[in-house]
Formats: sequence, structure tokens, C-alpha cells
Amino acid sequence: MSLRSNSNDRRSLILPLLTLALLLAAAALLAACGSDDDSDSSAQKVAVEITDDGCQPTDLKAKSGPTTFTVSNPSSDVNNEFEVLDGALILGERENLVAGLSGDVSVNLDPGTYDIVCGNPGNREPTGKLVVSGKQVAATTNPGLAKAADQYAAYVVDQADILAQRTAEFVAAVKAGNVVKAKELYETSRVPYEKIEPVAESFGNLDPAIDARENDVAKGDPWTGFHPLEKALWVTGLTAADDQLADQLMANVKRLQAKVKNNTYDPVQLANGAVELLNEVSQSKITGEEERYSHVDLTTFKANVDGAKEAFDLLEPELEKTDPDLAKEVEQRFDDLYAALDKYKVKGEVYENYSKLNQQQRRELSQKVDALALPLAQIGGKIVTQ
Repeated sequence: MSLRSNSNDRRSLILPLLTLALLLAAAALLAACGSDDDSDSSAQKVAVEITDDGCQPTDLKAKSGPTTFTVSNPSSDVNNEFEVLDGALILGERENLVAGLSGDVSVNLDPGTYDIVCGNPGNREPTGKLVVSGKQVAATTNPGLAKAADQYAAYVVDQADILAQRTAEFVAAVKAGNVVKAKELYETSRVPYEKIEPVAESFGNLDPAIDARENDVAKGDPWTGFHPLEKALWVTGLTAADDQLADQLMANVKRLQAKVKNNTYDPVQLANGAVELLNEVSQSKITGEEERYSHVDLTTFKANVDGAKEAFDLLEPELEKTDPDLAKEVEQRFDDLYAALDKYKVKGEVYENYSKLNQQQRRELSQKVDALALPLAQIGGKIVTQ
């Protein structure tokens, strides 16, 4: 689960285009879904409404197999996200559905009982149950999509290994009190994490333990991960207490590294994850919220885009068979966004300090992100039943 705030200023920037993206995604998914029958060629639809009290209906029933949850939030300012949980594991989620928005999330369900949550970033307590009947259904019968999922699993393992190596170097610099070196390593160590952030988010509390911002943490709860160290390095100064924070960060990164070793993915998770990464850019990088002390937002912005592009590249061969025009459009929009980002590249993975960009430059980047989000959001509906 992503822990992000929702300011009115940010809504005015992203909600109109994001709403359109969600509506287009809904149309594509409904076209793919068809009727609620037992055929493997169609995905069932389950409607859920977010209210101040949680999900409506409170308890859901579904058949095993491809499932699209159509989630709406007519008016709740209390809750804004929907999750399907298998224990602590997030099978599917739709975030930042503030009042007036709707969206879809597609998953492949095995028989069993799951928790559902209609909550907010500070509350992941189950608000209802999902009971799934029937027989286990393969995530896909399409060998091309199965191959894409396997390749993505290998990519995630590789990025987690790089993350562990870079974090160890960053932690060593923090504990040595080498502020200059630690600042340099902070920026580059976060790159592999940002590429696979949706995977980290699927492991319940692991993402907030690694990546929560200060305002995302409930009063009295410990603030851990990269960002308290970011604040110490750029604002308050390192203290002896930061050694323990650095060790906790390393331990949590190692936990993530271990968890992804045997993790598997549905093809539709790749499509959902790509959209989530673009949402990360729209909701925190563009606003400067995420790297608020270091202002290395463009470096992590680029990493989110790279992670989304990796998922798209793996799905593209099969997407070209069913909707070549959509595949071509998404490819072009990625190219446009990369061209816009290249103007701010400093060296290697490092990009310009975000505080140096004026409002017009930020707006131009935001427009490129939104232009990509529109077609990218349609991919899940194209592959959910393949």
C-alpha cells in the first residue's frame, strides 16, 4: 500500500486528467470483461463503493479466476483506497480514489477467503470479507504472457539485489558520519527501489517501513526507512540515533530481498504495477512531496518510469497481437516522456535538483506523464482474460 497524502493543490493539478485515465481504463476493462459466466474467456465484474464506514457491500462473493473490481467513491473524504488482502499480502489495490473518482483493479482469484479494505493510507484494518468459490484457475493460458511474468520476476530479483548492495553502501556512509558520501549514495540507492515499488507495496507494512514520509506516520508510531535519514542528512544533521535507523533500513531491505526470491506474478499485475508507478510520479514526484528535503525527485521520477517501461516492454509482444494501435501509442508516449526528462539529466542515473525547475517546466513534465497514463491504463483490460 502506498502511503501518500492528498492535498487540494495536488488534486487541482492531477485529478482532471487522472479521472479521464480511470474512465478510459474502466471502459477498456468492461469491454474485456463480458458477462459474468464461467467461461475462461471473460472476467467477472464486482462493484464496490467506498464509503466513510468502509466498503459497500461489506462482504463480497466471487468465482475463482480473472476478476475486475470496479471501485467508486461517490463522496467519502475519509477513505480513498481499496485493497484485496491474502493475509498481509496485497493481491490488488486501487489508491487515491478521492471523492468523485472511480477506477478498476484486476486480479486472478484462487478459491478461498480474503480480507478487503476500503480505507485510507493510515488504516489497513480489514473492513469486510471476500469469499471466492470454484476451482483454481491458471493466471493465464497464454504462453507469451506467462513468459512475461517469469521475466518480470527475474527483473524484480535483480533490482532487489542491486538495492541491497547500494543500501549497504549508503548505510555504511551514514554510520561513518560521511555526510557528503551519504547524500550521493542516498540518491542512487533509491533508484532500484523506485523501479519495483509496487512489489514492495504488496508486502503489507514493508513499504512504509522503508519508504514512508513523515506525515504518513501516525502520531506515536516510529518513523523508519530512507526518509528520516534524508531529513537528517539535509536538514537536522546526523546523530547517534541515526545509526539504529540505518541498521533498521538495511534489515528491511534484506527482508524485501528475501521475499521477492520466490515471488510469482500474474501478467495483469505487470499492467497494474505500471499504472501504479505512473501514479507515483503524478501524486508525489511531480509535486516535490516525496524527496522534500533532498529534492532528488527527478531521479526517482525516472526510476518509476523505468519500472513502468520494463513491465510494458514485457507485455508489448502480446499486446501488439490484440491491439497494435494501443501498443504503438504507449511506446510513443514513453518516448515523449523520456525526451522531456533527458533535458534534466546530469550524469548516469542522476537528474537535476528538482527545486531548480520552475512551474512551467514542472507542468510540462506533468502533461507528459498524464499523456502516457491515459493509454497505459487500458492495458490491464486487454490482457486480463488472455
